Amino acid sequence: MSAAFELFGVLGIGLVLCLLGLLSRRLGSATRAAPHYVLFFIAAALLFISAAARLINVVYRLIAIDQVPTSFAWVLLYAGLPALGITLGVIGAWHYWSWLLAERD
Repeated sequence: MSAAFELFGVLGIGLVLCLLGLLSRRLGSATRAAPHYVLFFIAAALLFISAAARLINVVYRLIAIDQVPTSFAWVLLYAGLPALGITLGVIGAWHYWSWLLAERD
């Protein structure tokens, strides 16, 4: 049951990153900014790859959840790709949306 919640969580974060990428693309086209919004789509792709690996593992039971920490490939798929994706998303958000924090009255 927890595997399904993890899968939905990773998919949800991936969808939010896609939404941020679309919003950042519109903001970048209006301000003529460099296309750093691509980071959001790369980050979302990494999260979707991780979600696909999780789904394949749930459906075909390739490896038990308690055995994931013993396999480098599964640790990379379960933890590494989402961590890298979220890091890229934070970097992209900082590039595009940091001006909101700099605004003062």
